[in-house]
Amino acid sequence: MNTLKRLTTSFRRALPPESGFQDQNQDALPDQHPTAARMRDAERDVRWMPLPASAPPCRWIALLLAVIVLLLPVLTFAQEPDAQLRLNVLFIAVDDLRPELGIYGRPVHSPHIDRLARSGTVFEKAYCQQALCMPSRASLLTGRRPDTTKVYAFQRDFRDALPDVVTLPQYFKAHGFHTQAFGKIFHKDDPASWSEALRPSTKARYHTQQGKDVLRYIKEDFRRIQFTWHLGEGITKTKRMGGLPWEAPAVEDDALRDGDNTNRAIATLKRLKDKPFFLAVGYHKPHLPFIAPKKYFDLYDHDRIPIAPNPTPPDDVPQCALYNWNDMRHYYGVPKVGPVSDAMARNLIHAYFACVSYIDAQVGRLLDALDALGLKDNTVIILWGDHGWQLGEHGMWDKHSNFETSTHVPMILHVPGQTPGRTQALVEFVDIYPTLAELCGLPAPMGVEGDSFAPLLQNPAHPWKSAAFSQYPRVIPGYGRGMGHSIRTQHYRFTEWTVEGTDFKAYELYDHTLDPGENVNVVNDPKYAARGAELKRQLHAGWKKARPIF
Repeated sequence: MNTLKRLTTSFRRALPPESGFQDQNQDALPDQHPTAARMRDAERDVRWMPLPASAPPCRWIALLLAVIVLLLPVLTFAQEPDAQLRLNVLFIAVDDLRPELGIYGRPVHSPHIDRLARSGTVFEKAYCQQALCMPSRASLLTGRRPDTTKVYAFQRDFRDALPDVVTLPQYFKAHGFHTQAFGKIFHKDDPASWSEALRPSTKARYHTQQGKDVLRYIKEDFRRIQFTWHLGEGITKTKRMGGLPWEAPAVEDDALRDGDNTNRAIATLKRLKDKPFFLAVGYHKPHLPFIAPKKYFDLYDHDRIPIAPNPTPPDDVPQCALYNWNDMRHYYGVPKVGPVSDAMARNLIHAYFACVSYIDAQVGRLLDALDALGLKDNTVIILWGDHGWQLGEHGMWDKHSNFETSTHVPMILHVPGQTPGRTQALVEFVDIYPTLAELCGLPAPMGVEGDSFAPLLQNPAHPWKSAAFSQYPRVIPGYGRGMGHSIRTQHYRFTEWTVEGTDFKAYELYDHTLDPGENVNVVNDPKYAARGAELKRQLHAGWKKARPIF
């Protein structure tokens, strides 16, 4: 019985507390939990099986083998943290990547990410908590929402509000994993999260002669070409004019920092292949400026690049929902006011697509390295874009909003041995932290504000969250700094804009069944009065009331 005891003890320690499995001196696990039912059956059979004290050794061996057979499916997926076979994590972040990938039905050349998707789970309705790099990444990497991290822009770090919070990579580091990062993971690096210090790539940004000339001109004469952002309420922000918004240099992949970071990540995989690791690779593109080697531009027929079919604001939309896309406007040659021409729109989208294909090639190199090193069968791979990006929809070229184009993100998860699939379940970035912990057999992290979506890997149709929550701050003229809180349900998006301490209120409601482009705000349509009231109540009830029922 000592062997059985070791097996069951290992099983208990491997399962995270949120699985519900309890020690014998605690409450019994709910009957409907299949894993626990298997475990109880095994222990019951052993406990009550009549065996005389003088039973032959072969009877004990047969009993032990029977128990092992019963437990094998469990032990396969719930390894003890210090077991010999341990799941690694390859954590791939892509800046400003919306679900503009072949696997999501978009006209983009992304064969390598699509290959990853075909061996894993594609999350078709994944959402970030705020459509801006620093708040989104702070939320994902701490498992807390922006109203908890207090990170809404670039001025504040999450450790200002949560000095002792344990980040996702820091949690893996504390459990014996080697954690290391290349490229952009946090917007502002967090040294406590890594086993080795982050060393940024030193590759240059621009590579064509025109790109270098424009950048030199800007640096030499920056005082004359300051760019002012008008944020409303008399608030402005000044920034130096940027360089070219896109460029297609005839260079090799590793001449750019994303290719260079891929080289360094692969070298690290070779070095770490015999120890448990959490390797984070953060790609900068397709963030502005849209720069990729020319061969990735050549993948597309420029004249067939589609431009946004809805280049005007939604009907009846409150002004605070919109944004002047100043991030794009400060680049050289982009108009300071008004829309871009159709020709410029096509150039920008072409360049964005080329950058996605460039990053796709880097992901392919990482996947090939895993295969070559024999690591694919014991490595969890997750790929995510930190938020969406408007490509001219509603006349905007940026993120900075609560629209679907800003908050909807790509997310793909590969777990060794899983059955590939797709899910329409609503999931959020705060869910990634507890999910990876569970999949790798670590105890459930404390204090996170998301839920492990590991059950969706077994059953993509499992009933899940009733809403995903996002938010975005905005200066409201005449009132001050406000916040837009938004929920996305299976069929609707509802947003409420408020300014604390004032009576300001503005609302948006989009029916995704009839209007997936969010082109008509129906919040004032009498036909949607009851629906709007219901969604408002759901928003105010908060994320805890929207959690899945296990």
